[in-house]
Amino acid sequence: MNNNQIQIFDTTLRDGEQVPGCKLNKSQKLNIAQALDNLGVDVIEAGFPISSPGDFEAVAAIAKVVNNATVCGLTRANKKDIEVAAKALEKAKKPRIHTGIGTSDSHIKHKFNASREEIIERAVEAVAYAKSFVDDVEFYAEDAGRTDNNFLAQVCTEVIKAGATVLNIPDTTGYCLPEEYGAKIKYLTQHVVDIDKAILSCHCHNDLGLATANAIAGVRNGARQIECTINGIGERAGNTALEEVVMIMKQHPYLNLNTNINTKMLNNISRLVSENMGMPVQPNKAIVGSNAFAHSSGIHQDGVIKNRETYEIIDPADVGVATSSIILTARSGRAALAYRAKNIGFCLTKLQLDVVYQEFLYLADQLKEVKDDDLSHLLENSKINHLVF
Repeated sequence: MNNNQIQIFDTTLRDGEQVPGCKLNKSQKLNIAQALDNLGVDVIEAGFPISSPGDFEAVAAIAKVVNNATVCGLTRANKKDIEVAAKALEKAKKPRIHTGIGTSDSHIKHKFNASREEIIERAVEAVAYAKSFVDDVEFYAEDAGRTDNNFLAQVCTEVIKAGATVLNIPDTTGYCLPEEYGAKIKYLTQHVVDIDKAILSCHCHNDLGLATANAIAGVRNGARQIECTINGIGERAGNTALEEVVMIMKQHPYLNLNTNINTKMLNNISRLVSENMGMPVQPNKAIVGSNAFAHSSGIHQDGVIKNRETYEIIDPADVGVATSSIILTARSGRAALAYRAKNIGFCLTKLQLDVVYQEFLYLADQLKEVKDDDLSHLLENSKINHLVF
């Protein structure tokens, strides 16, 4: 793999679907999986096959239809999980089994009542068993964010020996600061034996709002895969948002990090996932929110009308949005009023604009937003007598 190429591992259909109320049926999963494949993701985590008969069927169906991406199934570190995942992935062109176990002292003590040595033994056994079914095995060290780095490096070294091709380093609880997570990834690149035989992967949660920042810190320090979801959906506060990390790398060419994502499809797939899961996208969501390219402040509107780049670092077309939006509110200025008036067929002189603007402000104070119908009615009933159409 090109050392500057970042693989995008999408887990919308697994971690994303764990959000309460966001359960998808098989048909919906197939539609989203095909959209993800067209988007250009490298890996689609299709589900957790042993969790239910429905999930098994969905993973098996996705495995049959995905043409380009690797199709991945999640398991715990036990043989039955792995056998079921392998069965579900039989028809995949590029199958991957994703297996693992908790590695933090908290998980070792409270979840498993085990020792560190026993955890390594179970991790190695799971990877080796998964390797007997598929060539591509990803190992996750759950709660790696709170795992001692030296022990984490030991675990990673041993699972590489057992055949792991990808090492998932999850910040499962969203606890890490970016500099801490980046340093953890860098430590692993320097202390894991035969690290060149595996890809380090970032899987960050958003409990403290740092998932995107942590994932970017990870790839800047040697990770070459980011695990993420459309719209940042996922367990609790969500996961790293695919659209955010992809556009960060695209908009900062000095990072010299690339993906295979067709960014012009981001807005459409955001809507597809939102509608199928019944999970609205917050208006101020970065990249895909309805307000991401909307301007209501007069100062901002004047700048954007003169030159879009004054207040937009991303061309809306690059993410599949038709155009920026000039929203008329009581904070809007004359430039925005004239611009929106012209869009609906009214070309105002400077004198007419001065008169209409005062009338507009009175109306805007009564409404949250002045829409085209409101504006048209205002202009048609204005005190000005000579509107030019």
